[in-house]
Amino acid sequence: MPLPPALSADQRQAALEKAAAVRKQRAELKDRLKMGSVSLKELLDQGQSDEVVGKMKVLTVLESLPGLGKVKARRALDEVGISDTRRVQGLGEQQRRKLLEKLG
Repeated sequence: MPLPPALSADQRQAALEKAAAVRKQRAELKDRLKMGSVSLKELLDQGQSDEVVGKMKVLTVLESLPGLGKVKARRALDEVGISDTRRVQGLGEQQRRKLLEKLG
C-alpha cells in the first residue's frame, strides 16, 4: 500500500482547516434541510454546481429530511434503485426525478 504524500506542517494544517470547514458547511446544510429552509430539490440542484454538496452521500441527505430516518431513507433508495453509496453529484436525471416523485 503506498504511503500518503509527505506534507509540511503548514500544508497539513491548511488541509485540516479545509476539512473542518467542509464538515461544518455540510452540517449546516443538513440542519437547514431538517428545518425546511431548503428543499430536497434545491439541494439536488445545488449539488450539480457546488462540490461540497455534490460529494455528500444521498443517504445522508435523506436521513436529514424531517420524518425520514435511517430505515425509511434506505427503503426509499432501494425502491427507486439508487445505491446507498451514491453521491449527490453522481445522480442521473431519471434517478433525481424518481427520488423527488417518491419523496415529494
